[in-house]
Amino acid sequence: MATPSPLQELPDFSLTLGGPLYRLLRRFHLGSSVTGLLSRQAAIVVLLCWVPLAILSAISGHLLGGTELPFVRDIETNVRFLVSLPVLVLAEMLVNQRIRPNLTRFIERDIVTKNDVQKFYGAINAAVRLHNSAIVDIVLLVFVYTVGRSIWRSQIPPNLASWYASPQAGHIHLTMAGNWLAFVSVPVFQFILLRWYVQFLIWFWFLFRVSRLELHLPSLHPDRQGGIGFVGTSSLAFAPLLFAHSALLSAQIASRILYNGASLFASDINILSYVVLSVVVTLAPLLLFTPRLIHAKRRGLTKYGNFAARFVTNFDQKWLNKIGDPSLADNDIQSLADLSNSFAVVRTMRFVPIATDDLFFLFFVNVAPFLPLLLTIMPLDQLVIRALKIVF
Repeated sequence: MATPSPLQELPDFSLTLGGPLYRLLRRFHLGSSVTGLLSRQAAIVVLLCWVPLAILSAISGHLLGGTELPFVRDIETNVRFLVSLPVLVLAEMLVNQRIRPNLTRFIERDIVTKNDVQKFYGAINAAVRLHNSAIVDIVLLVFVYTVGRSIWRSQIPPNLASWYASPQAGHIHLTMAGNWLAFVSVPVFQFILLRWYVQFLIWFWFLFRVSRLELHLPSLHPDRQGGIGFVGTSSLAFAPLLFAHSALLSAQIASRILYNGASLFASDINILSYVVLSVVVTLAPLLLFTPRLIHAKRRGLTKYGNFAARFVTNFDQKWLNKIGDPSLADNDIQSLADLSNSFAVVRTMRFVPIATDDLFFLFFVNVAPFLPLLLTIMPLDQLVIRALKIVF
């Protein structure tokens, strides 16, 4: 079977664009480009999920007051639908821009050997079919309107009168805004979030299949990741998902601090555990390549170590034992220095295909939504003064 041209026949792989929902939105001509489509989609979900809640709360007198928890004081709800939800929608553009172009590099850099090129394309096609499957979307819709709605309702505080629910005779009564929240806003948010989880699992499954192919990972590659550093860069596309989750957790903690008298220090272990765990989960697909990178490093150390031993022995015999003319040693000395640099590249080869800067970026994106919580323990002016003292 002939090997397809990677640049001309690469399948239209996307973890975000595609599927019944995407085709439906394109049919309504919501945008001529991906950017326009996703921007309008983000605006639509805000108009659908948040605006009616504000209007219905105002009609019932629960927008600014009239209950223990009015709408404007519900930090978690406002962050969920004004921050996390638009971020989840707009982030699809980032995933599409980062991941698909990087797939060609597996072929361009000869990382996937000729014997397994067809299997590589088969993995791409399988991921595309799974992403475009209508069955997945149907299952998610059924799940959010059954299990998802049940879980959400079980988390309603039983003794708190709020803009969306109030306790009556031992039962929870939903207001007009509460019914919209239960049947529209929450299911839409859960559906989009669960689709992200599915997309991440598809990415994991795709990389699993690729990691089992016959791969050429040169230990001398300057990225010190066997030439697959772009895979780690692709994983940065999931940073907005981390940000959306962090924003929700930050909003929950802020509510406990502002309305329940809790302290930020009571949640520091939870925040730290969440940040570390979420970054580890995001990087988990990259660990699939760790055995291959370890093998490539060991093989490189053996191969270049043997070569270095022979080179140094010859160098000693030729120059240190005065067999050759010392005035002619410059080229060999430069070669020895180049060999040392090359061997250092092999020795510092990483076992996980991600750069240190990218790792710090993931941590920063994850921590950023929690930074405003510092204002609950120290005023902004004091924070600025302390930061200036640290810098200067």
